[in-house]
Formats: sequence, C-alpha cells, structure tokens
Amino acid sequence: MYTILLVGIGGFIGAILRYVLGGWIQNGFVNFPVGTLVVNTTGSFFIGLIMYLSEYQGFFSDETRIFLTIGVLGGYTTLSTFGYESFRLLDDSKLTLLAINLVSTVLFSILAVYIGKIVALNIGTYLLGR
Repeated sequence: MYTILLVGIGGFIGAILRYVLGGWIQNGFVNFPVGTLVVNTTGSFFIGLIMYLSEYQGFFSDETRIFLTIGVLGGYTTLSTFGYESFRLLDDSKLTLLAINLVSTVLFSILAVYIGKIVALNIGTYLLGR
C-alpha cells in the first residue's frame, strides 16, 4: 500500500509539473506541440539520470526510485499526448510538421536518456570516485 501511495503522490506532482511547464512553453507556439516535445525530452533526461544513478551509483533507495520514475515522471511525461497531437497534425494534412514532431521527439528522447546516463556516471565519479 505504501508503494501505491508513493506512485500516486508522485503522479500528482508530475501531472501538475507537466501541465504548468508544458502549458507555459506551448503558450508562444500555435502550430507545433513544443510544450509536449520539451516535456518528453526533459522527462527522458530525468529518467535516464535517475535510473543510472540508481542502478550504477546506488544514489536512490528503491522507494525513492519508484516515487521519482513511476510516480513523478510517469505523471510528467506525455507520450499519449504526443500520439494525439501527432495524429492531429496528420489529420490536418500538416505532414512536414508531423514528420518533424515524430523524428524530433524520438531522437531527443533517446538522446536525453543518454545524456542523463552520462551525467549520472559523472556525478558518481565526482562525488564517489567511482
């Protein structure tokens, strides 16, 4: 029950972060879902950072890792919104924007996980000499 509560509280926090940050960024853009792209990219970075800090550096307990990744980042990242917005671009025959959205979201998300890994490994080296 404790783990479910951790995930629920984390999801609550992540959803609020997603709404505030994604909306704030999207505010200046009309035709392209930049807010969703930024949320997916930063969420990918943080999941890479947290998972590699957990797995390779031992920085987080299992409870903290679950709270941050499944809870906060689960509520924060917006892959379902990405799917919907991509389909809307297709529906509106905005094929160039659709292609940009698909490619940039996938590439930036994978790159952000990799950068999170590198940052995590460097933090471990710097702080723990590992």
